[in-house]
Amino acid sequence: MDREQEPAQNGDDNHGNLLVLAPLALFVGAVVGLLGAIFRLALQRADSLRDTFIAWAHGWAFAGFLFVIAVCAAATAVAAWLVRRYSPHASGSGIPHVELVLNGELPPAPYRLIPVKFIGGLLAIGSGLALGREGPSVQMGASLADLLARLFHCEEEDCRACLAAGAGAGLATAFNAPIAGGIFVLEELVRRFDTRIAIATFGASAGAIAVARLFLGYTPDFHVEELPYPSFGTVPIHLLFGILAGFVGVAYNRTLLGTLESLDKLRRCPVELRAAVVGAAVGTLAWFAPSLVGGGDQITQRTLSGTDTAAAIAVVFLIRFGLGAVSYSALTPGGLFAPMLVLGAQLGFLYGRVCSYWFPAVVPNPTSLAVVGMAAFFTAVVRAPMTGIVLIIEMTSSFTMLLPMLTACFAAMTVPTLLRDAPIYDSLRSRLTP
Repeated sequence: MDREQEPAQNGDDNHGNLLVLAPLALFVGAVVGLLGAIFRLALQRADSLRDTFIAWAHGWAFAGFLFVIAVCAAATAVAAWLVRRYSPHASGSGIPHVELVLNGELPPAPYRLIPVKFIGGLLAIGSGLALGREGPSVQMGASLADLLARLFHCEEEDCRACLAAGAGAGLATAFNAPIAGGIFVLEELVRRFDTRIAIATFGASAGAIAVARLFLGYTPDFHVEELPYPSFGTVPIHLLFGILAGFVGVAYNRTLLGTLESLDKLRRCPVELRAAVVGAAVGTLAWFAPSLVGGGDQITQRTLSGTDTAAAIAVVFLIRFGLGAVSYSALTPGGLFAPMLVLGAQLGFLYGRVCSYWFPAVVPNPTSLAVVGMAAFFTAVVRAPMTGIVLIIEMTSSFTMLLPMLTACFAAMTVPTLLRDAPIYDSLRSRLTP
């Protein structure tokens, strides 16, 4: 008799906990959304100050050139020092660390990670490193959510659900993409459908985006002209592009990991010095081409708008391909999503330009391939196709590109899987475990 009643009692307890978890998730999301919005606004201000500073320094000729290099090197070195001194887990994207915490392989990082990630990310990305805002937003969101859950004396299971929800809220705020934030948690972080985590995650994403949009506005991150629904004749074109994106994604993963492994051999070199060298190199590039450094949203928008020539896009693609790996090797806070979207849009646009030349009746506008390219390249690198598709749809409002994205992502995921190339976050996570 007691055994028959036990499941019902456990079910009642779960429902009772859920009545606490659900409103707490909304509150957690609102707080994470506020923090994420402040971080985004601070990064926008840092980008503006960097451009103003470089323009001013050009008036001082060679002395200004040296000054720009020195400032970028110093800012990057300080970011690396903050990470080493106060919160080693704040290095890099932070998403692999969140995955390890959710899997129970690592304990949550001390909460000083939040200011270290915020300030370090601001210094690193603000100095021009090709890093994304989403990594810091996700890890800060997860850490802040765990802190709030423990302040409310939640049980361990609910703390874990809140941590996952905070991570999703962070991604939702970083890209103004609440649905993608929720899907990212289920597809990439926990890799299964967990009812409690799903409820918490979507509640937190809703709370985060409601608050964040008060500061960031309601429009999508990228403006794309209205694209028509593609014809059936585009299926082979999107399929071939997915194969291309798959091979390029494998090359990107191996370049990034190879750069990290090469710098691992310089263990005797202080991490601050390594970061300063990277910062100096980025500062040099910023002196000659300030529009090529930083997270890359402006580059992506120019590609989607079709304002740059194909030759210019090809050159920028090669530069950003290497710059992303070099920037990540500085071991400062910063993510991979935004730089990947730059490369995906450029790769798709270049492919679309070729197709529009040879098959103008089938592909009249290469912008459609640029949109598809963002989702396909993301899928090739991360191996999270649903997150990539929904993320790009929310960021561009290009709902008509859903089926082309699906076709291209199918191929882009198949190629690296056949080549046995591990998803980038799996590879980065293995570097964190002994």
